[in-house]
Amino acid sequence: MIETIGTIGALIILYTFVMNQLERLSADSFQYDVLNLLGSGLLVYYATSIGSVPFILINGVWALLSLKDVLAHIFRK
Repeated sequence: MIETIGTIGALIILYTFVMNQLERLSADSFQYDVLNLLGSGLLVYYATSIGSVPFILINGVWALLSLKDVLAHIFRK
């Protein structure tokens, strides 16, 4: 089950990246930030479960920066 969570997180991050590269999802959009937060959050959970400190670090920072952007979108209105 843990591997499935990690795989889903990675697929969300990859989907978001590809959609941005294909110019179908703007890096400034709320959807982009939410997807990055969700994907990186799942990867943090996975990395914590397997005890991978480097993976926790990179995805933790990714999640925190995505959370900052999500909150900025929410409170901008």
